[in-house]
Amino acid sequence: MKRLYFDHVATNPLLPEVFEVMEPYFKGEFGNPLSMYDLGFTAKQGIDKAREQVGALINAKAAEIIFTSSGAEANNFAVKGLAMSRQNDGNHVIISKAEHHSVLNTARSLEKQGFVVTYLPLDKYGLVDPAAVKGAINKDTVLISITHANSEVGTIEPIQEISEIAREHKITFHADGVATVGNMEVDVKALGVDALSIAAHQFYGPKGAGALYLRAGQRILPLIYGGIQENGRRAGTENVPAIVGMGKAAELTKEKLPERMAHVKTLRDRCIEGLSKVEKVHLTGHRTLRLPGHASFVVEFIEGEGMLLMLLSKSIYAASGSACTSKALKASPTLASMGIPTSLTHGSIVFSFGIGNEMEDVESLLTEFPAIVGKLRAMSPFAKEGWRPEDMKTEES
Repeated sequence: MKRLYFDHVATNPLLPEVFEVMEPYFKGEFGNPLSMYDLGFTAKQGIDKAREQVGALINAKAAEIIFTSSGAEANNFAVKGLAMSRQNDGNHVIISKAEHHSVLNTARSLEKQGFVVTYLPLDKYGLVDPAAVKGAINKDTVLISITHANSEVGTIEPIQEISEIAREHKITFHADGVATVGNMEVDVKALGVDALSIAAHQFYGPKGAGALYLRAGQRILPLIYGGIQENGRRAGTENVPAIVGMGKAAELTKEKLPERMAHVKTLRDRCIEGLSKVEKVHLTGHRTLRLPGHASFVVEFIEGEGMLLMLLSKSIYAASGSACTSKALKASPTLASMGIPTSLTHGSIVFSFGIGNEMEDVESLLTEFPAIVGKLRAMSPFAKEGWRPEDMKTEES
């Protein structure tokens, strides 16, 4: 039975071309980039080239790229480092309820250090209202951090509008670009952000490699102290193979992004069209302002875990909520903030497509999923006449 992998928002396979450039740095070219001899020079050259490649992908200068171990580290680094660097100016931070846990939990840690955090709600499509951002600003606001796109519902946020508000009020602005960089066009200059988080495995690079774009001249305090690596902003011997791989993945993505976007958008639209016809299956997120390869739904009367297990029995891989929340078996804060009833948030299902998927794969999903829904719904004690999910309160209420 063919394996149908529809969880590309969680991670992606490593491209052969990427592994090929990484391999020498595991073997003969094993030097420390700080060493003053040829093995060190070769490693440093690999990192320097990768910095150029990643910068080119988002229209940034090489010097504006700081390598990290992951997108989560980049988010921690940005939220904590940017806020702490401006603590003499104020102690107020604004984020949304749609943020990844690496932003949410970092913001909560700042609260324990005396910062005040405003958590902005979402509308029914998962959008943050720029007017709400502006309304939350006060004299102590030093940082705004809003995700570029939410990995659970795929909605792309109005980052450019928010960045204009931040700039007008001289507030540092960070965006979590993990879900967008490599999956859609991202130009940091056009977006107007001061910082942007990136993860290599989101665009067919290696796990264990991420980056933070930091606009030239922007202050930040290190998250990890030690040596002079990354211009003194991120200590620790660099993961040279992973960084080199990230650079190559960025280069390939820049070359092929329009083609990739068109391909996965076609699959996404067919999935949404087909599954929206299934009774009591509802699309979540914005219909058009969403990631090109992302289709997310809630299903009445059924829990996500049951759907995932039955899909897996058909060799279909999907997600329920984000990769960082699905195992917690808790209602998604993103969906709850959108006003979706608690009963429905547990019935979340997400399909995200990649370059290895074909239309016949989606058609297989559209054949199998309605039968799975029917079987699970037949076993559900809630699937009875007269009961509606809106009868349940949301976790926000």
